[in-house]
Amino acid sequence: MKNRLLLAALMAVASAAGAAAPQQHIEFWTFSMKPRFTPYFEGVVQRYQAANPGVRVEWVDFPWDIIQTKLVTRIVAGKPPALVNLNVPWAEEFARDGLLTPVDSLLGAERTRYLPSALQDLSFGGKTYGFPMYSNVAVIAYNREIFQAAGIAHAPRNLDEQLAFARQIAQRTGKAGLCPALSKVDGLMLQQGLPVLAGGRAVFNSPAHVAFVRKLADTYRVGGLLKDGLFAEDNFPPAVEAYKSGRLGMLLAPPTALKRIQADAREVYAITGVAPAPLGPTGIADGGWLIHFGVPARVPAKDLPGIGKFARFLTSDENQLEFARQASVFPASARAANDPFFTAVPPNAGAAEKAVAAGAVSMPHSRTMYVAGVEDYDELRRALVKAVEAGVTGRQDIQQALDAAVAIWNRKLKAAEAAP
Repeated sequence: MKNRLLLAALMAVASAAGAAAPQQHIEFWTFSMKPRFTPYFEGVVQRYQAANPGVRVEWVDFPWDIIQTKLVTRIVAGKPPALVNLNVPWAEEFARDGLLTPVDSLLGAERTRYLPSALQDLSFGGKTYGFPMYSNVAVIAYNREIFQAAGIAHAPRNLDEQLAFARQIAQRTGKAGLCPALSKVDGLMLQQGLPVLAGGRAVFNSPAHVAFVRKLADTYRVGGLLKDGLFAEDNFPPAVEAYKSGRLGMLLAPPTALKRIQADAREVYAITGVAPAPLGPTGIADGGWLIHFGVPARVPAKDLPGIGKFARFLTSDENQLEFARQASVFPASARAANDPFFTAVPPNAGAAEKAVAAGAVSMPHSRTMYVAGVEDYDELRRALVKAVEAGVTGRQDIQQALDAAVAIWNRKLKAAEAAP
């Protein structure tokens, strides 16, 4: 009798322990979010666990430069996290190598909550590989006094006007008009509808590409392009400094840059106008860089429904809006992107507030511009940038410079095809 009672008691304890034990453990990774966003992500975890008893959520944050290595190691070991923060080029490469799981079935009917442009960014081979979280977009800040002195009455509406205005500013005021990020000229070409690759071969030496580089060269020759770090990997710092000092007529930048100008150069800030960055012929806005949550390969199939539920919560309208407000980025949720926080311009708004609204106009057109499917792409991109630099600065004939870079690309692409 005592044994039966003891056995019953032990079974009851075991049953209670089993009921209390988490039914699912969800580990999700971000990169470079601590310590600034620790309260935000801890709050997300607490709210989800409170609403979903039996689920234990674990947040892990890595520096951005090691998260890819950590992820590959865990996937190979068969112990991947449930979700991982990625940018689009990383996601495309991981999907190409079979290291990500498509999430179309996990998005389900809720895929309509996300901006179509964000879902397009994450669509590879007809499948969707992530839950969009946030992106950014550029605006044009322009010095109204410089525009007035140059006889320019409105913000530029396309790239041709940007370059024409830059030449006009240089010729009439002696100042530079524009500082495009020419270390990322491949993305600029794509935005302008000029393909970098076609049929697996480099094609950026066509007459249209030559004409594009010639416009840049013509603007450079008359002083319309700021020479400070023009071809540097990151020419944003010298561009901001030039704008703050009144040496640059137009600045292409995310809206957060206006706050720096406000803090460091109040006189320039007071005469700053803001407009949405022009869309290219492709209808794509400048400055997009989507961050999302992907599902790694080798996640157990039985865990996917629960992971999808948490991913939809993690990237919900409310959570995206709160994160975007704290991080000064733009949400990839359609409803959150249309929130008055982004779209409403308060009375007597300054350039910083106007920049947020200008960015919101362009956000539905934001795409991550990059060349997909190429191994060792950074090396090839440097060859393209060097060719464009040689042509723009007049050190080499534009056609010859682009022809030489195309030859480099195609030799490497052919060798990569032949490799086992």
